[in-house]
Amino acid sequence: MELRQLEYFVAVAEERNFTRAAERVHISQSGVSAQIRQLERELGAELFDRSARSVTLTVAGKAALDHARAALAAAGALGQAVGEVTGLIRGRLTVGMVVGCTVTPLFAALAAFHRAHPGVEIALLEDNSDRLAEGVRSGALDLALAGFAAAPDGLETLTVISERLVAAVPVDHPLAGRDGVTLRDLGSHPIVCMPYGTGLRTVFDRACAARGLQPVIALQAGAADAVADLAARGLGVAVLSESMAAAHRDRLTALTIEDVETPALLALVWRGGQGPAVREFVRHARRSFAVTSA
Repeated sequence: MELRQLEYFVAVAEERNFTRAAERVHISQSGVSAQIRQLERELGAELFDRSARSVTLTVAGKAALDHARAALAAAGALGQAVGEVTGLIRGRLTVGMVVGCTVTPLFAALAAFHRAHPGVEIALLEDNSDRLAEGVRSGALDLALAGFAAAPDGLETLTVISERLVAAVPVDHPLAGRDGVTLRDLGSHPIVCMPYGTGLRTVFDRACAARGLQPVIALQAGAADAVADLAARGLGVAVLSESMAAAHRDRLTALTIEDVETPALLALVWRGGQGPAVREFVRHARRSFAVTSA
């Protein structure tokens, strides 16, 4: 029995899918399947029910899962303990970022961390903000840069951006001549915004629900540039944060949404009590984001 087999077993159990598990551990699906089969032969029992589209744990698999996680945690703790004594940091750091992320200080922090600790393997994954936060809570991710309507409960947080929402329209749009708009003003126009699971969309939806409004979401896109481009082509009013809209000021006019005062947050989140790799990356992230905001 090898630690990598336990890692693959835990990945399949958490992802409930061999393909996603293979992407997570960065090997082929056939490689994951072969190692799981080998583990099952060594244990003398099948760990997964493969008869349905979604892979589920058997009774034996459920009994094994906590022990597999504990073994992996113990192995990680062993490496961290030795690393703290010797001054070396090794292992793996899994970082999540929101889909369409172009926040270069995150990439600067990753590069600085890699230069300082080349023995740490870095994995970078994209997803929507809700799933990223859940990944950090479950331990599937060590840290994540994501958007939120409020700082997520139970996680350490480094807020990078806190901005109000704006409506962005081309210069020939009927709303373009105003200084600001209300949510009710936007109700008579199609909206282009980010999808469910993003912090910006959560802020917008909550504000509309609080006023009993149901705007028409005509188009959704996961990247701010795509939302802005769709609005610039006359397909709807873009709902963005202030800095997102400012990046497209040559094509769009940004109008403050006067009755949405709750800011959308972009924040780095991680669990408390993490090992030296996470602590070191947070230190590099604080430095990178501080340089940008200075």
